[in-house]
Amino acid sequence: MKFTKSPYVWLPLWITIGIAVGIFIGNTFSIFKSRHSLFNRGDKLEAVLEYINDSYVDSINLQELVEDAIPNLISGLDPHSTYIPAKDLDMVTEDLEGHFSGIGVQFSILNDTIVVISVIPGGPSSAAGILPGDRIVKVEDKSFVGKTLTNESVMRNLRGAKGSSVKLGVKRYDSSKIVSITVKRGDIPVNTIDASFSIAKGVGYVKVDKFGSTTYSEFINALSKLKAEGVKSIVIDLRQNTGGYMQAAEMMVNEFFPKNQLVVFAEGRNFPREAYYSDGSGTFQNEQVVVLVDEGSASASEIFAGAIQDTDRGLIVGRRTFGKGLVQQQREFKDGSALRLTVARYHTPSGRCIQKAYTRGKSDDYQMDLMNRYMRGEMDNQDSIKFSKSMPLFKTKGGRPLRGNDGIMPDIFVPRDTIGINSYYLSVINKGYAYEYAIRYIDRNRAQLKSFKNWQQLVGFLQNQPIVENLVEYSFLKGINRRPYLIDECYDLLQRQVISNVIRPLFGESAYFQYALQDDILLKRTLDLVRGQKATPEAVVSKRYKK
Repeated sequence: MKFTKSPYVWLPLWITIGIAVGIFIGNTFSIFKSRHSLFNRGDKLEAVLEYINDSYVDSINLQELVEDAIPNLISGLDPHSTYIPAKDLDMVTEDLEGHFSGIGVQFSILNDTIVVISVIPGGPSSAAGILPGDRIVKVEDKSFVGKTLTNESVMRNLRGAKGSSVKLGVKRYDSSKIVSITVKRGDIPVNTIDASFSIAKGVGYVKVDKFGSTTYSEFINALSKLKAEGVKSIVIDLRQNTGGYMQAAEMMVNEFFPKNQLVVFAEGRNFPREAYYSDGSGTFQNEQVVVLVDEGSASASEIFAGAIQDTDRGLIVGRRTFGKGLVQQQREFKDGSALRLTVARYHTPSGRCIQKAYTRGKSDDYQMDLMNRYMRGEMDNQDSIKFSKSMPLFKTKGGRPLRGNDGIMPDIFVPRDTIGINSYYLSVINKGYAYEYAIRYIDRNRAQLKSFKNWQQLVGFLQNQPIVENLVEYSFLKGINRRPYLIDECYDLLQRQVISNVIRPLFGESAYFQYALQDDILLKRTLDLVRGQKATPEAVVSKRYKK
């Protein structure tokens, strides 16, 4: 007997299949609908990232994609808004903070090897037995030499948390043996003022490398020392100073102003006006002031120079500055990265904004500006500097006309010193051979060089040595042909380069600048102005400095 199942027996199965099909159709429709609504939302960036995350053909790390995309997004706004990855933030900021944690050496990369140029007295490396001239060839038992070495990679490996240790493999110049030395990292001070000394009777000189958290205290110490030496006029050298903390520049310029003098103000679309006024506590309010600038002077340097110029407090000498007057505000993310966004513009006391023109999204053109200035001859001839007729005019406190935008135009233009500079000299210097030879010379003659009590004795000795001839031979072996006529033409410059590079690691920054500035034409012009009392406020207003 054959049995046939009743339709009711199959009913639960058909219901289950129907529900499953319905769910599938519903989900498909829901996904389509959600994706459709996703692209109808106003937030395109979120929609793109979500769609990539859901549907891209290959698996992808969305966080890495975002990390790569943010810099391009931010750089399209203006030339100075920037995104700083977490791995770079400490390195970007620590040089302005007055200290960092490391091993305490000055180094250079020569022939793909780290060479210790000098060791900070009393620092971690000094305590561990590291010596000037040592080659660091291993870090944590791993080879650390080769063409991939960069200053950044060296600092990442040698710097670290205070109290942590790093094991170094060190090779001495006179030995092939590698010595293992463990260095316990510690706080290393970072000076932002390179040198301060008297350059003539009654005239002091201060070289400010950048504006950091310790700059003001360093500056006050320098002023106190110079005043004790009888200094009545001061030269502030801001050449190649790219800026830093604006507050440091404000506090420095405060030393030269009476009470309630406007120094700088900033304002933006959603940034209410903020102004800084002097408080009258300055210790150098009546003496002559000259500020040296060039195309590398930017940001806080320009605000400092602009405040002195706008108020007729002193003279600005040199060449037109870079032209950065944008204010960045930093915000940090949970992962340690940071965003520096332009939120306002700085203005000097007369109302000038010194920011040069830029086109959004064309940062390459902006970065080429200095090269374009050079090609136009701006560094050599004041008449080559052309200002747009549409550029606004402002007036100093005493009524002198000033151009707005495009940086600070100095009161006294001094061109580059090109005497002796030729193709042979540039080849040797640009390839770093003068520096390399100087370091090798120190290595081979360290014992003798240590016998000199001061840099003046060292210079007297070196001037009677065949260092230029030896440099020429060294450069020849590196591939630069001898060119007797050109070598004779730049002989003095080559000698000065080698001597400068020998002085620096042996006697420090101050000695280096005292020697290197002896033939500085800009400084010579400045001394003439100061001696003629042309940098007083009265002389500036009456334009006696032009006579």
